[in-house]
Amino acid sequence: MAEQKQRISGDKLRAFIAAAFEAVDVPRNDARTIAQLMAQADINGSEGHGVFRLPQYIRRIKGGAVNVKPDICIEREMAGMALINGDNGMGHLVMKFATEKAIEKAKTAGVAWVGARWSNHAGPAALYAAMPAEHNMIGLYMAVGSANHLPPWGGLDMLLSTNPIAVAVPAGEEPAIVLDMATTVAAYGKVKTKAQRGEMMPEGWMMDRQGKPLTDPKRASEGFLLPIGGYKGYGLALVMGLLAGNLNAAAMGKDVIDFNNDDTTETNTGHTIVAINIEAFQDLQEFKQGMDTLIRDIRNSQRLPGVDRIRLPGEGTHTARADHEKNGIPMPAALLTALNQLASELKIAPLS
Repeated sequence: MAEQKQRISGDKLRAFIAAAFEAVDVPRNDARTIAQLMAQADINGSEGHGVFRLPQYIRRIKGGAVNVKPDICIEREMAGMALINGDNGMGHLVMKFATEKAIEKAKTAGVAWVGARWSNHAGPAALYAAMPAEHNMIGLYMAVGSANHLPPWGGLDMLLSTNPIAVAVPAGEEPAIVLDMATTVAAYGKVKTKAQRGEMMPEGWMMDRQGKPLTDPKRASEGFLLPIGGYKGYGLALVMGLLAGNLNAAAMGKDVIDFNNDDTTETNTGHTIVAINIEAFQDLQEFKQGMDTLIRDIRNSQRLPGVDRIRLPGEGTHTARADHEKNGIPMPAALLTALNQLASELKIAPLS
């Protein structure tokens, strides 16, 4: 029988998250900004990167690993680029700053590439790729994951992370195309949510050090995630790390700190956001009409037997968002228990 999940409104979730951060001395405006982005992750259906991460974020703040009052600033800048120093602040704050700077620059430069270093985990990649799309721009986001769970192809040493990539392309009457993917078959956040719920993983997510399928998420430390597309996924993870890590003088390879198991060390997480102003390339309305046509052509194309419909990247998020905004965000019992325990520790009102 499927688990009955309590529904929590977006407003209630935002207020709870903000209260938790204020309880550990994050300034009120920053706490609200983080809460808005974290709750939006849950509203969008990114359950492994929203409030699920709150206890971990609070632990790291308490452990001194995150600066609660960062001076986020521009270190280097040219017409179409900038390098942001996040001063070890919460990744949500750093990436909101970086993305807004990319959008601002792309309005005049046409294309803007903004990198960030000395940041932290910032939630799902699509949050930031989607921001330029709201300004009639294409958004492209890359990051170095906050823990290494992927060895080089054929190896055993954990030198790479899930290193996600997200692309958001606006359309006209149709919802935007939003691709958000890890370079591994499953993001590690999904492994953690499976473990919390006492569920097993499907074969193909992880492998143990003898090359056998690993399906128990509580034994995740005994193996590693598998890249998408075999060696091609390994190559993609490497390149995303180079563009978000090495280029920004952020942590990459053996320098990546496992923030799942370390609450005291700064991570120097690297991110990259690119904003592409569509009007620099063609008439905006013509572009959107072309996108609508393409989306409909794909959706209405012939299907294999047994296939109910052809989906496009972002459709699941669009459907989840509509449901969650209307009916509330479903919260598994194990997660609610963890959040209410956190509330007790922080002496704030419980979520349920």
